[in-house]
Amino acid sequence: CFGFPLSIFFIIINEFCERFSYYGMKAVLTLYFKLFLHWEDNFATAIYHTFVALCYLMPILGAIVADSWLGKFKTILYLSIIYMIGQAVLSVGSINDLTDHNRDGSPDNAALNIALSMVGLIFIALGTGGIKPCVSAFGGDQFEDDQEKQRSTFFSLFYLSINSGSLLSTLVTPIIRASECGIHTKQECYPLAFGVPAVLMAVSLVVFVIGSKMYKKVKPQGNIMLEVSKCVGFAIKNRFRHRSKEFPKREHWLDWASEKYDKHLIAQIKMVLKVLFLYIPLPMFWAVFDQQGSRWTLQATAMNGDFGFQIQPDQMQVVNPILIVIMVPIVDSLVYPLIKKCKLNFTPLKKMTAGMFLGSLAFVAAALLQVQIDKTYPVFPAAGQAQVKLINLGAVPATVQFQPQLQSVDVAPNNGTGYMTFEASKLQSLHIVSATLNKTEPLEQLKKQRYTLAFKWSPTGINSTFIQDNVTSKPENGKSLVRFINNFPVTVNVTMGDMDFGELDPLSVSNYSAVPKPDWSYTISASFSQNTCTVGSKEFGYGGAYTISLNDCVEKKLTITYFEDIAPNTVHMAWQIPQYFLLTCAEVLFSVTGLEFSYSQAPSNMKSVLQAGWLLTVAVGNIIVLIVAGASTIQEQWAEYVLFAALLLVVCIIFAIMASFYTYVDPNEIEVQFSKEEKEEDKKDQDDNEKEAEADSQL
Repeated sequence: CFGFPLSIFFIIINEFCERFSYYGMKAVLTLYFKLFLHWEDNFATAIYHTFVALCYLMPILGAIVADSWLGKFKTILYLSIIYMIGQAVLSVGSINDLTDHNRDGSPDNAALNIALSMVGLIFIALGTGGIKPCVSAFGGDQFEDDQEKQRSTFFSLFYLSINSGSLLSTLVTPIIRASECGIHTKQECYPLAFGVPAVLMAVSLVVFVIGSKMYKKVKPQGNIMLEVSKCVGFAIKNRFRHRSKEFPKREHWLDWASEKYDKHLIAQIKMVLKVLFLYIPLPMFWAVFDQQGSRWTLQATAMNGDFGFQIQPDQMQVVNPILIVIMVPIVDSLVYPLIKKCKLNFTPLKKMTAGMFLGSLAFVAAALLQVQIDKTYPVFPAAGQAQVKLINLGAVPATVQFQPQLQSVDVAPNNGTGYMTFEASKLQSLHIVSATLNKTEPLEQLKKQRYTLAFKWSPTGINSTFIQDNVTSKPENGKSLVRFINNFPVTVNVTMGDMDFGELDPLSVSNYSAVPKPDWSYTISASFSQNTCTVGSKEFGYGGAYTISLNDCVEKKLTITYFEDIAPNTVHMAWQIPQYFLLTCAEVLFSVTGLEFSYSQAPSNMKSVLQAGWLLTVAVGNIIVLIVAGASTIQEQWAEYVLFAALLLVVCIIFAIMASFYTYVDPNEIEVQFSKEEKEEDKKDQDDNEKEAEADSQL
């Protein structure tokens, strides 16, 4: 088909669906841990990076199985089935109603949801990691030796399918997650957000199987990684056996393998080890880079995503693939040629060093942004403290005295105050004075909590209610919270959109409820005595909490007052773009250049060893985040960002020093030299054999 084997189109479609499946699931994973499983930030981050590390450890196993045992086709097929099962199990594990027998909106047996989720993630890691090194190589196998141009075009299409799959899924799945679904209670739709990637994985598998009769299937020919490992292992063992001084030293420790292994192989491994030595500092870059899906997503939950349309916190990750698609051609066709024209020696290792530096700057930007976000957080009571807010629902001004003689506050009609902090043990009562009337509200054993005193003057006396506010932090999911207080003299039934707040007696308060779409306006309805009054709500924004008082009904129109308990998110998500831009620049300089450099410095038959080493650095980088998230005692998030920025900067300096001692080689020249030496040795052996034969004939 157009000069290409027809089979490669099945492989490209398969890769698009698989990447959609993986990145779609991964995009919403951190918020799933935090909001559905209710894990705290550090634990959610640790589990997320454990999963990513596992995904990057599995390719080594997949490559060994494919090259030494099953072959690429069967490896892809069997692991894709495991992968698909994992996606399905994860989707089932995220069903809220699975164990919600009392229909209260929370699973009665959260352990079952957690167990299913973890089993699903292990299967996914095994599947996606195991097939990672096989699919592209299997595609390359479909071409003949004289189809180099078509093979190159295939790899371009292949990587385009990866980027388009990840881009599309990172846009779509967060929208699905933010929608509501459920049998008994409507909640964020994680089953569908994981279910769609599961369906795409099934499609990927079906497409791959349909093309099975067209594939060129190369038989397993042994894995070079195993050969390298055996050679290195033998050299170490042999050196240890001959460690005494009576044995002469050898030029290189790998030369101790020469008794068993070919000199050519040993020379190739030496070249590879020189590159792998440079890999030692690289995990720190990946420790920073992969936090886009964890810490940066959690950072976005405390920000305002109103771009004229609402961006979900986990959708901000899409900035990276968009910038990659834009920047790679610009850097290749404009920036690098310009640097070359300026006669600057911008070697691959210098590019990688610059990439690490930019990665460090990206986390400095994230830290500065976090400082601004922290300024918008409400201050909650510390140990031994209580906070009190006043709401005057009456038409007469009032003064509230915090007894004994702590503070006196004036409150205007139909108005309120912010939260005021007191030592809980000292605050004994609140004395309300309004017009000629007064009332004392006794307080007993205040906890480390927020409280609201709502009161109202009437000719017969002052009515009041003292409420414990059950909110201890900003809403975790970025949505806003709303509650109602009944300022009518009769009992009213309150609804807002599809949310039913139930019947409220005079001066009673409902519980807080999350607003499904905080950027929408809802109809607020109050029903009493066969009368129904309505009014449209304002847009609540994200991350706020409000008390709404129901005041009066005039010609079926409800009059209400908003009291802001927690301010909504004010720092805009667009402020994350600079840090994404810096990190994407870092990726272009570091990741693209790193693989290109690695491949240029090693023999062609050793590329899989370098790919395994590269993927291993990604896995180790995620393990670093796992350790820091699990063991760190840092309380402030901005300080953790600074820590990672500082660590990467130190590693960047170490890498620059290591790189300055590196000598670039041309593997092809070395291969030619070896080939020449081998021919000379063969000729010498042949001459020796001829001389021996001649001597024998003379005898």
